[in-house]
Amino acid sequence: MTAERVNPPGLSPPAGFSHAVVATGSRMVFLAGQTALDADAEVVGDTLPEQFTRALTNLLTALRAVGGTPADLARVTVYATDVAAYRFHARELGRIWRELAGRDYPAMAVVEVVRLWDEQALVELDGFALLP
Repeated sequence: MTAERVNPPGLSPPAGFSHAVVATGSRMVFLAGQTALDADAEVVGDTLPEQFTRALTNLLTALRAVGGTPADLARVTVYATDVAAYRFHARELGRIWRELAGRDYPAMAVVEVVRLWDEQALVELDGFALLP
């Protein structure tokens, strides 16, 4: 895949995301929402950063299973049960993202939701990628 990240000067400077991603590739991969579930279908982690780490790891595991890498991500949506808590932990969550996925940020959105399918889940990530 080739990805051109576009951040127009007329928009606020992006921090931890790209305003637009122009992606070309031959395989489009849709990634299901991932929470902090472990292999036994139990939510692990009591804090938002712990759950974010696991949810992102799960998303990247699904992506790697089809031959993709974090740089292939074109779009990720983060669903959080508490956006204020997400903003409070934003610096740490950004560090976690960079450690696990690098600095090639996809187009992203963070959306607050009342609750997630897994009642103990604080965060869920889904997305899509374009692979060569």
